[in-house]
Amino acid sequence: MSDNPLVLYDGNCGFCRIWIQYWNQLTGNRVDYAPSQQAGERFPQIPRVNFGQAVQLVMPEGEVISGARAVFMTLTFVPRMAWLLWLYNHFPVFASVSEAAYGVIAAHRTFFYHLTRVTFGRRIISLHYARVEWIFLRILAAIYLVAFISFGMQVTGLIGERGITPLGRYLAAVSQNFGAQGYRLMPTLFWFAHSDGMLLTACWAGTAISLVLLAGYFERVSLVCLYALYLSLCTAGQEFMSFQWDFLLLETGFLAIFLGQSKLIVFLFRWLAFRLTFLSGAVKLMSHDPTWRNLFALSYHYWTQPLPTPLAWYANQLPFWFHRFSTAIVFVIELGVPFLFFAPRPWRFLGAFCALYLQGLIFLTGNYTFFNLLAMAIYLFLFDDAALAKLRLRTRRVRIKPEVAATVAVIIMVLSVSELWGMFFGSTSEEGNALVRLAAPFGIVNTYGLFAMMTTARPEIIVQGSSDGQTWVDYEFKYKPGDLRRPPRWVAPFQPRLDWQMWFAALSGARGAPWFDSFMVRLLQGSPEVRGLLGKDPFPASAPKYVRALLFDYGFTDFSTRRETGDWWRRSPRGMYFPEISLEDVQLK
Repeated sequence: MSDNPLVLYDGNCGFCRIWIQYWNQLTGNRVDYAPSQQAGERFPQIPRVNFGQAVQLVMPEGEVISGARAVFMTLTFVPRMAWLLWLYNHFPVFASVSEAAYGVIAAHRTFFYHLTRVTFGRRIISLHYARVEWIFLRILAAIYLVAFISFGMQVTGLIGERGITPLGRYLAAVSQNFGAQGYRLMPTLFWFAHSDGMLLTACWAGTAISLVLLAGYFERVSLVCLYALYLSLCTAGQEFMSFQWDFLLLETGFLAIFLGQSKLIVFLFRWLAFRLTFLSGAVKLMSHDPTWRNLFALSYHYWTQPLPTPLAWYANQLPFWFHRFSTAIVFVIELGVPFLFFAPRPWRFLGAFCALYLQGLIFLTGNYTFFNLLAMAIYLFLFDDAALAKLRLRTRRVRIKPEVAATVAVIIMVLSVSELWGMFFGSTSEEGNALVRLAAPFGIVNTYGLFAMMTTARPEIIVQGSSDGQTWVDYEFKYKPGDLRRPPRWVAPFQPRLDWQMWFAALSGARGAPWFDSFMVRLLQGSPEVRGLLGKDPFPASAPKYVRALLFDYGFTDFSTRRETGDWWRRSPRGMYFPEISLEDVQLK
């Protein structure tokens, strides 16, 4: 006979069978279970009527425990679940409420059986995430790899010594204005050295470490190094590394450091998934933008977004009623579905599939770099190992200490709740504000929400150069619209950061994009690093004597126009964006 505690339950009760099966998964071989109809006769000291009223826990020394106390005693054989019995024994109110709740459930087992079926399904599964962690880290490593390679191919042209906004000049200005505080406000390894060689070394080091993580070696050390390197680049990158997905990668990368079979860390990833999705919908309503409130937004989105894909042109041709319907679906998914992320397993899966569906559509119609792939990777934590069993993934065996996970959870929750409180209610405590300001430079908690205001026009900057001030030739960018006959291109997960900033510059005007002046000067100087960011340089032999920028309104053509002309885009002039200048003008200033 086994020396284990024995749980006797009503074998004819479907509700009891479902939950006993779940407890058996949790306790393993530390507790035995048997239907009272088969084993009850061995315990004549237990009145038979008791078997139909509550579970009976028979301890090895012969003590019989029933009701809620029996449940909590059984769960003491599950790691880190003894706190429930401690509450029961030390807080009479908790004990009374628990027994009362148990009595209600026991008296209405048929109802709670159907409720369990609706919420959990036919079988409640013990949740594990070792396989989820393994596949997530492989995807995260691939995203880091793309991010470092992408920026490494552009870094000298953007922030190098002869780039648009040189890092050395930026750090000198920070040091002059903030003194020693600058090191905390702008955390970056490039305070020690910021030459072009150092920038490239950081990018290629990140690439190499990403490959190490992808192969599954030195995971925690690799994650710490990748976070530190990417934080350094985000700080150094100024406008060119200030996108929401850069901060999302920082926050995700920071949390990933602490993965190790901790359900607290898994919860933090779900909390991140909730904030990312819900805030994307909330900002659209909070902005009071009429295009979102009237469900017109997607009739503008496909052609006004920064870098549409070829499929966006076709999506734009869909009827207006479909765009309104799609906008409504976006609100349902972004505002309603995130609450399913904390629901029982089947409903959580439904929420995951809805969120993945939306991200998939965004990925197909817009070049949002690695953002959609990263969001999808975060949504993996809405699943569990059993859901991914058919994929035959490896099991990650790394563990994090519970006290470390708890500390991280407290920090993240305090910071994120403080930020959300300030976002929705306009103010938070002085202590909360101080903590948020202290953590902000490190990107470990951020607010999200793209396209709070839908753009209803597409101003596009056309940069031109001239050798004589009379004949002007267009500079062609690699991916942003220019030539009317050139179709939108696929570029994600790579991010052409200059092309992206040109979209923002067109919306804000030259005064709202101070880097644009420097960009034009670099063209006059013929900087090879900056010219390398462009698709076509009309002055390959020597730099132009003059440059200027014109502004046009762009939009997609329709089927008939494209058949007749071959044009994907139409445009109309709006005037001068940046006046004609030469190097002599710059020197005079």
